[in-house]
Amino acid sequence: MFTFSKNIPNWAWLSLAANGLLSIIVAILLTNDYKLPDNPQATATTTTNSLSANKPSPLFGEARQELLAIGRNHKWTYEQWVDQLQREAMAAADNRPDRLTLLVGDSLSLWFPSKLLPRDRTWLNQGISGETSAGLLKRLYVFDSTRPETIFLMIGVNDLIHGADDQTILTNQRKIIRQLRYIHPRSQIVIQSILPHSGEAATWERRDRLLQIPNSRIRKINRSIKAIADAEGAFFLNLHPLFADPQGFLRPELSTDGLHLNDEGYQVWSTAIQMYSKMRLEEPL
Repeated sequence: MFTFSKNIPNWAWLSLAANGLLSIIVAILLTNDYKLPDNPQATATTTTNSLSANKPSPLFGEARQELLAIGRNHKWTYEQWVDQLQREAMAAADNRPDRLTLLVGDSLSLWFPSKLLPRDRTWLNQGISGETSAGLLKRLYVFDSTRPETIFLMIGVNDLIHGADDQTILTNQRKIIRQLRYIHPRSQIVIQSILPHSGEAATWERRDRLLQIPNSRIRKINRSIKAIADAEGAFFLNLHPLFADPQGFLRPELSTDGLHLNDEGYQVWSTAIQMYSKMRLEEPL
């Protein structure tokens, strides 16, 4: 297991970043099937990874960002979001692009900036703000016809916020994986860990709910999600150490409010996806 000292000074991290070595650290973490510890001492950081201008652009690009702004400004209902995502999925199915990859989950996925997604894939974003594992399980049919190469899934934090117990979350995770495996037998399914939150430092409007969710509980659930992914033949991408500080809280420089991510946070996530894809996933179908 590769570990990091919490006593490393800031200037050392800056020096590493300047030399491009933090991406190597991410590579080491992703290459080794590292354990998910009870305590958060094994942490890591990463830097922006250069994106090639010659690679395919994310699906819908700027047009999608404008659409998201319309949805947010007009306060679309959950059903309106589902309808919109189904239209996008149908468009992708009718004219399937190369290396079609789905990003599935809640607001963390929904607001992933298209410009920061890895450019070696064509992305179809199927995230909905406030989504739970139960809600996602009911709407998986929306993208049944897309035949993606890979599906990246992150779900669970809203279950915790709404008071769901661990077993319910894990049962739904298993059902989601099994349904995806049944409908998309040739797709690579990557389950991503639930991210930490900032605790007392959070400024999110429902901060009181976050304070009722110990980050130690999130780490425990992540270990169980990994076990389920392994048992069900899915991949597991553990993002948690990349976002946690030495005390196990979401690193403030990666977040807007202690729960959601800023551009720097999304770049960390994007780099992890890109490196994990190169090191762990199968050859393109």
